[in-house]
Amino acid sequence: MNLTTTLMTILSTTLVYAAPLIFTALGGTFSERSGIVNVGLEGMMIVGAFSSSVFTLNFAHTFGDATPWISLLVGGAFGCLFSALHAVATVSFRADHIISGTVLNMMAPALCVFLTRIFYDGKGQTPEIDQGLGTKTIPFLVNIPFFGKVFFTQTSLVAWFAIIVAVICWYILYRTGFGLRLRSVGENPAAADTLGINVYKYRYIGVLISGFLGGLGGAVMAQSITLSFSISTISGQGFMALAAMIFGKWNPLGAMGAAVFFGLAQSLPIIGAYIPGLAGVNSVWFQIAPYLITIIVLVLFLGKSVGPAADGENYIKSK
Repeated sequence: MNLTTTLMTILSTTLVYAAPLIFTALGGTFSERSGIVNVGLEGMMIVGAFSSSVFTLNFAHTFGDATPWISLLVGGAFGCLFSALHAVATVSFRADHIISGTVLNMMAPALCVFLTRIFYDGKGQTPEIDQGLGTKTIPFLVNIPFFGKVFFTQTSLVAWFAIIVAVICWYILYRTGFGLRLRSVGENPAAADTLGINVYKYRYIGVLISGFLGGLGGAVMAQSITLSFSISTISGQGFMALAAMIFGKWNPLGAMGAAVFFGLAQSLPIIGAYIPGLAGVNSVWFQIAPYLITIIVLVLFLGKSVGPAADGENYIKSK
């Protein structure tokens, strides 16, 4: 295998695994920029993966090739709905953010597996999805010398879409009035309140956007990697996305870059054979690498990366 083909294989596989993490890390960024810690990203991904899988299995014949893409929106919608529980608990009832997110992470797998058993005759997982997102070769761009074949041959379209979304999210947060107000309630909610900004409203919006993008990430996982839903469909990816957000310093572009790095770590069991020096390494090390890298990144960067000043602090509007 020549260098171009090797790089194409590594990049394509990395992007497939990075796409769910990019969406979910972006979701976490919106929530925490508004001042609400969201460790419930894992649960939101689970709900998104489950709902998108059920939708695809039931409507594949109705919507044809468009079904996987529509199912992403369905997963995002249900993730948004599920995140409303976190918003109500933390914003309206001022519950501890970590405890609320942990409850979501415990509730989601139990609820979704229970519903799976009801919908599919007691089975613990859904049937396999026939129409997944898969990989595509992008016309015209593939003709670019060297880079075209490496970046745009049999690549993940949804991953490139996630990268575009990351750029849009950065623009929204740092170049629009909405983004300025959202960040202000995460930095100094009392000062924002005195300027007439509805702190509760923007925190709700931040959490709901987080839920939509988290559900979208779970849907991408189900539609492009596992091609079904089971208890193991989402197994730590939500926490990897949380680590990517911290590693990226709560910046959409930084979170995207970190998510690609974690996507590379997740793809090691597949691409390890193509990387010089790694072909002889036991596959068990590749399987534990993503989780080990997540822990190392959190240990090294959690204390050094400074998040929004009011992140995790409940706000009580003064009379």
